[in-house]
Amino acid sequence: MTLPRLATAWLGGCSGCHMSFLDLDEHLIDLAGMVDLCYSPIMDIKEFPVAVDIALVEGAVANTDHLAQIRLIRSRTRILVAFGDCAVTGNVTALRNLFPLDDVLCRAYRDSDVVAGLPVGGDVPPLLDRVLRIEDVVPVDHFLPGCPPSAAVIFSFLKYLLAGRAPAAEGRRFGS
Repeated sequence: MTLPRLATAWLGGCSGCHMSFLDLDEHLIDLAGMVDLCYSPIMDIKEFPVAVDIALVEGAVANTDHLAQIRLIRSRTRILVAFGDCAVTGNVTALRNLFPLDDVLCRAYRDSDVVAGLPVGGDVPPLLDRVLRIEDVVPVDHFLPGCPPSAAVIFSFLKYLLAGRAPAAEGRRFGS
């Protein structure tokens, strides 16, 4: 029997959704019997695989690497889930949108005592002018809000998807 392929990915956010995913505790063993976890930041796999059945994507789209990554994930995934409030609404990550990008870069990098004198650039992907929700870039099949969603909600949500049923949408979608 071939198990459905599950992936999780992390864009611009705090990793709290993945921490909740790990909080599944003993349900991780149950989940291991239901899916093939084929990609995740908790694994040492560098490239997003092809033919993924379900992808939980945490975080907002904040830089050029995120933009390329979410497009690749969407192209290789049957069911894409915006995982957590940053993915669904932009949340804390999108607070940067309140300020001009140059002001943010100056405050965070150029004027900061912490990084004064350190070389900037090269390893840091360029920031987008605005932080975007995942659905601003690619079609999203389901929304799993929460900051972060609880382990119980994540497990219940995945069980519905794996059973071929659409999870209840009420209370799981913010206005566009």
